[in-house]
Amino acid sequence: MRAYNSEFWESIDKLVQSSEIVIDRPRGTAHPKYPSFIYRLDYGYLKNTSSMDGSGIDIWVGSNGNGVDAIMCIVDLVKKDSEIKILIGCTEEEKKIVYETHNETEYMKGILIQR
Repeated sequence: MRAYNSEFWESIDKLVQSSEIVIDRPRGTAHPKYPSFIYRLDYGYLKNTSSMDGSGIDIWVGSNGNGVDAIMCIVDLVKKDSEIKILIGCTEEEKKIVYETHNETEYMKGILIQR
């Protein structure tokens, strides 16, 4: 199974390396639909990729470099969908922030899978 795990992470690395990172919600800005929600990390997507919601694959970008650290697997009961979010360059504290962000309401739950 370990070989499959390394192939998975290598595929995520290739996807990130071959895609342009777009930060459309910088740290400290408000969510466009929920203005009381302030992004504590840079949030964006990988340009020219697609996710369950029809947009690019979502990413969280931390302060610790460019490597892929983890993914969040999300279930959203409001949108009735699921998707992944790729964490790039996140410290342990930043991973905790992402995890808490996706688990703070009853309508969205996620698990963090560390590399």
